[in-house]
Amino acid sequence: MGVIDGKLKPALPTWPMGLYHPEKWSLDKLCQVAKQLGVEAIEVVAPEDLPILKKYGLVCALTNSHWFDKGYVHPNFHAEVTAAYKKSIDAASAHGFKTVIAFWGPGDTSAYGGGVVSLEEGKKNLIAGYKSIIGYAEEKGVELCIEPLNSRDGADWKGHPEYQGSNMDDCMEVIKAVGSPSFKLLLDIYHVQIMNGDLIRRIRDNAEYIGYVQAAGVPGRFELDENQEINFPAVLKALAENGYRGYVGMEFIPTKDPMDSYVEAVEFFRY
Repeated sequence: MGVIDGKLKPALPTWPMGLYHPEKWSLDKLCQVAKQLGVEAIEVVAPEDLPILKKYGLVCALTNSHWFDKGYVHPNFHAEVTAAYKKSIDAASAHGFKTVIAFWGPGDTSAYGGGVVSLEEGKKNLIAGYKSIIGYAEEKGVELCIEPLNSRDGADWKGHPEYQGSNMDDCMEVIKAVGSPSFKLLLDIYHVQIMNGDLIRRIRDNAEYIGYVQAAGVPGRFELDENQEINFPAVLKALAENGYRGYVGMEFIPTKDPMDSYVEAVEFFRY
């Protein structure tokens, strides 16, 4: 067996094929493809869709919560965001799944009835918000994993210029301040490479806080192949050697036959 085999496992994502790709795969289609490829998990699934995964005998590696256009970053949204987290936590727990995605949100939420907050103010609001919900997650045996999203690429589904929590270091500051084993980092190596780089050192330095991992090629958010700058096998090796034992969401946008792209991606986990 190789370094990765059996330690890390791929998860197929819903949105690249369901929302972005011209073929527009349904969740049922994605589940059928996962079964065909021997992949046991799907990620970024709405709470109400979890029974579909159960029907196929699949795991939800990551349950959706609120959208990233709002968040605990502004007090006006705390009640709405808390309700969304409780719904996702309850659904994940009820179906035997453990990980729910969490977001920071934009610094300027004026368009949604909020306002402009500074980075430091945003951090304080996030810490207060997540401290208010994390006990509930602990009771249910669920982890919330907050994701840094890059703010440098303005292309649709490739970056989020309005997102305030784009720097991994800021997210780590909030995670450590909340101080719960149920509040962790969603390490999306695509976003972190664009904003911060130094991926392997960051994995080593923050290994105990990594609750979930996602991946796509840089630049472009395409396949993890020879046309992009991330050494994906080395990143997987670093994750395995530093104790990560979980799923890696393959959040790339296929540029060729999606089946060929996913077959190639799954092969990374067999060495």
